[in-house]
Amino acid sequence: MRTRITALSGMPFIVVGILAASASIAAAQTPAPKAPLPPAKPAMTEKAREKSVPAKLLFGAKALPSLGRSMAIGYYPLGCLSGGVELPISGPNWQVMRLSRNRNWGHPSLVNFIEKFAAQASKATGWNGILVGDMAQPRGGPTVSDHASHQTGLDVDIWFMPMPDHVLSKDERDTIPASNLVAADWKHLNPQTWRSEHIAFIKTAAQQPEVERVLVNAAIKKELCRAEANQPHAWMSKVRPWYGHHDHIHVRLRCPSDSPQCKAQPPVTGGDGCSAKELDYWFSPKVIPPRKPGPPGRQTMLSDLPAACKGVLEAADNKKTSVATDNQK
Repeated sequence: MRTRITALSGMPFIVVGILAASASIAAAQTPAPKAPLPPAKPAMTEKAREKSVPAKLLFGAKALPSLGRSMAIGYYPLGCLSGGVELPISGPNWQVMRLSRNRNWGHPSLVNFIEKFAAQASKATGWNGILVGDMAQPRGGPTVSDHASHQTGLDVDIWFMPMPDHVLSKDERDTIPASNLVAADWKHLNPQTWRSEHIAFIKTAAQQPEVERVLVNAAIKKELCRAEANQPHAWMSKVRPWYGHHDHIHVRLRCPSDSPQCKAQPPVTGGDGCSAKELDYWFSPKVIPPRKPGPPGRQTMLSDLPAACKGVLEAADNKKTSVATDNQK
């Protein structure tokens, strides 16, 4: 009996050991408290977004034009377009290229001009029609690709390449290269691509009363001056050399009467632009060979554009106008 009591007398120590071990296991299985999460960032306000996001991203995100009256707002390289109108991607004398860019929009006066000019150019050159490059985005404004102008819906690039005799596929329109009319030295024309009908093509555009400028490569301007030297050419003063423009003409229309906030381009001063003094610059080492663009400068912000462009950006979509997605429109 004494032995039994001795054995039992050790029980409290055993129980205490078991309880301590259980407590250690429970403590090990209890997850450690999580570190407090940082406070969620407040959603960017519209005002903050306008100050931090370049305008080209704001306007480039708009797939449809704004509701409201059609107006060209601001200056050609610093403005926007209210109530843009879409040029159908195919017509009797034209086809729109680079459909993936969604830049076949403009002020009604530009759309009307293109439809009219397509027929006139076809007749003057003998071509089937014209190939239309960049116009404007649905609401104009700066483009993601930093195409400097084309912001007010009054500019259009028209290729020097004649329209083919069939309807191009979407893939063809996005991949076919434009035809370069200038030689590798950038001082002369390429005899393999330059044709006399290109003169008629440019002349027809410049003779239209609503046209303010026709921009071409300097080598093309020089040849125009030579070929038309003995002809009446009041239209020639509208044709001006500018960087690039070796594969298309850039046609710019005057500010339309329905757009009071459109800023007009200063009129051409001097003569027809054919003097040696005016042309020599374009063949100087400052311009030739063409230099690659440097790093982008300060981005254009919404606050840099006319105040009315904020309303254009915030306006409801004009859903009655559908974006062209095929060749049947």
